[in-house]
Amino acid sequence: MKLYQSGALLAVLLLAGNVAGQDNATELDQGPLRLRILSYNIHHGEGIDGKLDLPRIARVIQSVEPDLVSLQEVDRGTQRTNEVDQSEELGRLTGMKVVFGGNIQFQGGDYGNAVLSKLPIHRHQNWLLPRFDEGEQRGVLEVEVKLPDDLGTMLFLATHLDHRRPDRERIASAQWINQRIRDSGHRIAVLAGDLNAQPESPTLREFEQVWTRANKEVLPTFPVVQPTRQIDYILYYPADGWRVVQVKVLEEAVASDHRAIFAELELVQ
Repeated sequence: MKLYQSGALLAVLLLAGNVAGQDNATELDQGPLRLRILSYNIHHGEGIDGKLDLPRIARVIQSVEPDLVSLQEVDRGTQRTNEVDQSEELGRLTGMKVVFGGNIQFQGGDYGNAVLSKLPIHRHQNWLLPRFDEGEQRGVLEVEVKLPDDLGTMLFLATHLDHRRPDRERIASAQWINQRIRDSGHRIAVLAGDLNAQPESPTLREFEQVWTRANKEVLPTFPVVQPTRQIDYILYYPADGWRVVQVKVLEEAVASDHRAIFAELELVQ
């Protein structure tokens, strides 16, 4: 009887060891890192129905469970949006870390870009971009995030370029951002934002000297109700550093005057 119990106990221990080994193997073999990226021009939280509704914007963001979000047209402390710090509020509503980069002082507050992140933020810097002919000051918010599994860090850049014609200021901004990534020393980066330029434009051709678009086919993002042009993008660097798992434009067509664009990128090691 004791012999049977010992044998049974040994069998149980061996089985438990096998199960634990399988669990460990599963934990160790999780595959390449994938990041879920969203870019969204939120129109200071005002939808095409005239309603100022940050919880609605937060629901759009959360619908794709992103790891990193580039937000454009974000207010902080302005009169038109009830002096709310929209970046902090969206961070609270989504449960994500937040960084704001103000480019314009407006109505008693600031107006610019923001980044939401599930990844730890190592550092951040807001850079002012070239400005021509008394136009609005534009900027690029550079955030260095820590990747899991000892993969180091990557740069995530959020920007919103000038909308005026011709392309002179946008091209200068693209050149500035391209040189910035060359000088940064980082092996991988993602750029997301409202570039106010279509895929065949000189601006995109300039960007594509360094960056690769997540979508090869055109994905219209503007105007929001029946989009006819793509002006919002997710781009990655270098071309052989990432694989596109999926990319799409979200169908939500009320919360802002732009549709959000989403991509899932897999790191190629």
